[in-house]
Amino acid sequence: MRNNIEDMPIRMDMNGQPVNEAILEYAPGSEERLEIQNELDKQMSEVIDIPCIINGKEIFTNIIAEQVIPHDHKHVIARVHLATRKEMEEACKSAVESQESWIELGLEERCAIFEKCADLLAGEWRMKINAATMLNQSKTVFQAEIDSACELIDFWRFNCHYARGFHEDFQPLVSPPGVKNSTEIRPLEGFVLSITPFNFTSIAANLPSAPAIVGCTSVWKPSRNSYYSNYLLMRLMMEAGLPDGVINFLPGSGAEITEVALSNPDFAGLHFTGSTATFQGLWQEIGLALPKLRSYPRIVGETGGKDFIVAHPDCDYRGLLVALLRGSFEYQGQKCSAASRAYVPKSVWDSISDELCNEIRKIKMGDARDFSNFITAVIDKRSFEKITGYIDRAKNNQSCKIIVGGNYDSAVGWFIEPTIVVTNDPHSETMVEEIFGPVLTVYVYDDEKFEEILGICDVSSPYALTGSIFANNEEDIEKAFKALRFTAGNFYINDKPTGAVVAQQPFGGARASGTNDKAGGPLNLLRWISPRSIKRTLEIPQEWDYPFMQSDDN
Repeated sequence: MRNNIEDMPIRMDMNGQPVNEAILEYAPGSEERLEIQNELDKQMSEVIDIPCIINGKEIFTNIIAEQVIPHDHKHVIARVHLATRKEMEEACKSAVESQESWIELGLEERCAIFEKCADLLAGEWRMKINAATMLNQSKTVFQAEIDSACELIDFWRFNCHYARGFHEDFQPLVSPPGVKNSTEIRPLEGFVLSITPFNFTSIAANLPSAPAIVGCTSVWKPSRNSYYSNYLLMRLMMEAGLPDGVINFLPGSGAEITEVALSNPDFAGLHFTGSTATFQGLWQEIGLALPKLRSYPRIVGETGGKDFIVAHPDCDYRGLLVALLRGSFEYQGQKCSAASRAYVPKSVWDSISDELCNEIRKIKMGDARDFSNFITAVIDKRSFEKITGYIDRAKNNQSCKIIVGGNYDSAVGWFIEPTIVVTNDPHSETMVEEIFGPVLTVYVYDDEKFEEILGICDVSSPYALTGSIFANNEEDIEKAFKALRFTAGNFYINDKPTGAVVAQQPFGGARASGTNDKAGGPLNLLRWISPRSIKRTLEIPQEWDYPFMQSDDN
C-alpha cells in the first residue's frame, strides 16, 4: 500500500523544479487497481453528511440536498447541508479576520502546507479522492487519475514554485545612490469568492487554493454536482494544516452566496469556472456593487468553449480519427476543451468516416466501476435534457444527419451515446453552440477551400478556448496558426484539443471563453497579488531648496 508519504521522493528535478506527477495505469493485477476497487466498494457502502465548513468548524444547517451517482442516480452517497445567508455572512467574516495571520505566516509556511496537501494526495488520499470523483462525477478511473490526482498535485506543487519566484522576479531594476527600492508581493486586501465547476476536481480545489498560496483568503462555493469529492478535498487541506478560516467551504445557492459576497466591502476578487452566461451576469453584478466595495475586485474566469479540429487534405488520417474520438467523447464530452466541431476535407472524410463510426460503435458505456467502459453518464438530469434536446433537434434538421449514436436512456443513469452529426451548414445549431456532452458535429468541406474554412472557423463561434489543426506540411500549419490566432487560448498541432498539463500548457481562453489568465502557470497567481512599491532613503535630505533656485551670481 502506498500510504506512507515519508517513503515518497520529493517530486523535484536536479534544479529544484517540480516535475509533473506520474500517471498510474490501473492495469489488471496492479496494486493501484486493487486499491481503487476496495475504496470504491467502501464509498458505495456508506452515505456521509457534508456540512458547511466555516472558520474550521462544521456547520450542519439541516437544509438537505442529496448527492447521487450520475450513472446510478437512485444511489445516494451524501446528504449535503446547504448554506443560508447566515452561513455565508459568517464565512465572509471568517475569511477577512483570518487574512492578517495568514499573511504573517509567510510564503514558505503557506507553501509548506500546500506541498503537504500534494504529498497527501500523492499518497494516502489518492484512492479516496479518485474514487470520490469516479462516483460523484461519473469519471472513469483514468479520467479521475489525470484530474483529481495528477493535475491537482501539479497545481499545488507548481503554484508554490511560481510564487517563490515572484519576490526576485519583480524587484525594481534601479536603486540610485542613497536609495534602496523594493517591491512587496502583497495579496489582495479582502477575500476571494471561488465558484467552482463539477467537471474537474482539480480545478475545484485550485480555485480557492491558488489565491491562498500568495496570501489571500477564500470563500469556496463548490458546484452542486461535486459536493462529495470537493468536501473530501477540503478535509485533506485541513489535515495538511490549513489554518481555520483561510478557505471556507459553502455548498448552497450560487445566487444567494454571490449576493452576500458582493454586499461585503471586503470582497476582493472572483475566481470562477463555469458557464459564460453566469460569468457575464456576475461581472455585471460586480460592476453595480463597486460603490460598496473597498477596492476594485480582480475578476478571473474560465467559461465555455466550442472547441474545434480543422483538418487539411494532407494530414495524418489515423491521427485525426483518434483525436476526433478521444477529443470529443472522453468524459462524455464534459470538458470545456472537448472537440465539439470539426472541419474535415471531403477526401479525408470519405476515407475515415466509416472507420470512425465503427470505432465509436466499439465504445462501451456504463458504470464507472467497470474498467472496460470508455465513457459513463452525463452529470445530471438537467444536462441530460439539454444534450438530448440538441440531438433531437438535429434529427429533425434537414441540414443535419446523425451518422452514429443519437440514442439515450435515463432509466438507471443519465446515459447518452457518443454521437456524430454531419451538417452541410457550418452555422447550424450544433456547430456553433456549446453542448457540453458527447456530441461532435462535422462540416465536410471541399478540399480546395482550406483557407476559406479557416476564416469560417474563426468567426462562426463566440468562444475561443481550445482548437487544433491537423496538417503534414509546415506551410499549411503556419497558415492555420496565423488565421486562427485569436480563436483559441490553447492551440494544438496534430493533436486533440484536450489534455492541457500544468506547467506545460497553462490553460485558458479569450473572447466568450474567459479572461485567459492561464491556470497552471504563473500568470494566474499574479492576479491575486497587489504589489507595494517601497522606497527606503538612506541619505536623508537636510535642505529643502534645489540647485535651480540658486542665483546666477553665485
